[in-house]
Amino acid sequence: MKALVDRARALTDGLAAIRTQFQLPAQFPAEAEAEATAAAARPRTDHVDRTDVAFVTLDPASSTDLDQAFAIERSGNDLVLRYAIADIGWFIADGGPIDTEAWKRGETIYLPDGKISLYPRLLSEGAASLLPDAQKLAILFTVRIAPDGAATLDGVERAVIRSRAKLGYATVRPEQLPPDFAELSRRIQAAEQARGASRVDPPQQQVVELPDGSFSLEFRPMSPMENANAALSLASNLAVADALYSHGTGLFRVMPEPDDWAIRRLRHSAKALGVDWPKDVTLEQRQKDLDPNDPKQAAFMLAIRRAGTHASYAPFKAGERPWHSAMRATYVHATAPLRRLADRYVTEAALAIANGQAVPDRASAAFQILPEVMNRAEAKAGQVDSAVLELAEAVVLADRVGETFAGTVTDIDQRGARIQLADPAVLTRIPPNGAAVGDPVRLRLDEVDPARRLSRFSIA
Repeated sequence: MKALVDRARALTDGLAAIRTQFQLPAQFPAEAEAEATAAAARPRTDHVDRTDVAFVTLDPASSTDLDQAFAIERSGNDLVLRYAIADIGWFIADGGPIDTEAWKRGETIYLPDGKISLYPRLLSEGAASLLPDAQKLAILFTVRIAPDGAATLDGVERAVIRSRAKLGYATVRPEQLPPDFAELSRRIQAAEQARGASRVDPPQQQVVELPDGSFSLEFRPMSPMENANAALSLASNLAVADALYSHGTGLFRVMPEPDDWAIRRLRHSAKALGVDWPKDVTLEQRQKDLDPNDPKQAAFMLAIRRAGTHASYAPFKAGERPWHSAMRATYVHATAPLRRLADRYVTEAALAIANGQAVPDRASAAFQILPEVMNRAEAKAGQVDSAVLELAEAVVLADRVGETFAGTVTDIDQRGARIQLADPAVLTRIPPNGAAVGDPVRLRLDEVDPARRLSRFSIA
C-alpha cells in the first residue's frame, strides 16, 4: 500500500496515529547515531578483494537498503551463484548502542510513508548497503546449483565487492543481468516444484486516488523479475540451512502444516472471490498456478497468507529436523541482515563453519534467545500491517456508506462470522445471525470512520 495525493489527510493522520499507537520510534538514540558515524569511517580489515567480480543488485527501484548483490558463472553443468550479503555485523560492536537498539527493534517495519529501520540509515542505506560503484563489505556465499536445482554451499568469506549496477524490477533489461540468470532461476523453481514447495508471495495492496478525489484499493502488479530474484535468495538460504544443520547449529525458519479447517476456509474464500478451485485439486497444487497480476487471484493469495499457520524461528535441537512446510525443506533466513536481526547471526555462523572455525559464542547464545525476540518483532510488524490495511479499507470505503456488497462466509468463531467481500477485496466480521460457512451474503456498509480505522457492515 502507498499513499498518493491525500487531500483529506485521512491516510497521513491515520498513519501518524498508527506510529503513536504501536510506539514506533521516530529516530535512533544519539549514541547509536554517533557509533554509526564512527563505524562508517573504519578502514576494512579481513576482507578478501573480490572487486573484479561483476556483481549487480536487483530490487525495487526506490530501495536504498540493499542486502544482496549477485554474480553467476558456469562450472561444467553446474551454475555457481556468488551471493554477496551486506556485512552489517562488521560495523557493530556487541552490546554497543546500535546492537542494543537492534535487539529492541528486531526487524525493519515498513509503512506507506516510510520505514522504521533496524539500523541507523547511515549504515543500512549508506556504508553497509551494497550500493553501486563503490567498495562495499560483504559476506560472500558461493552456492553451487546443480542441473536439477539442488543448492550446495561451496564456501563463505568476508569480501570487499563493487556492484556494477543498481537494477530495478520494473526497468531492468535482460541484457543487464548475468547471462545465466534466467536459467538459474528456472532450475531453482523446478526444484521447488519437484519437492512440492508452495511459496506464496502475494502482491502488495496500494491505495490509489481516483480523479474524483475518492480512493481505490488495488494490487501492485508483480514483475516476473521479482520471483526470479527471490529464487536466488531461496537457494542461498536453503544451502546455508543444510550446512548449519549438518554442523549441529543454527537458527531455522519453521512452519507446521496447515490444518484442515484452514483449507476449508480458503475454499470458501476462493468461492467468494470467483477463483476456480476444483475439489480434487490440493491447495499446494492450486496455488502454483495463481496469477498475482489478476486482482481476484491476488486477493486469494493474500487470503492464503492470512489463513496459513504462521512461520516462526527455532534453534537447532539434536534429533529434530527443523521443517518449513511451505518450502518443503529445512530453511533459514540469512540474506536480509539489514532488515532482520536474526540474519546477522546466521551469516556469521555460516562464515565460521565454512572455514572450519567454531561458531562464535555470541551467535550460539543468540540462537537460543532470538526466537522470542524475532517472533515478538514479527507479531508487532503484523499488527502494524493489519492496522494499515484497516486504515486503507476505511479510506477506500469512506464514500460508500449505504451501499451493498456481495460476499461469502469463510469462517465462524467466537468473534462472529468472517466475510470475504469480492469487490473490493475486504475481510470483515459480523454477528453470525444463523449464517453457515460457505453461505453467500449481501452486506450493507453502515459506518466508516478512517480515524478509528473502522468499517462496519450488517446483513443487507
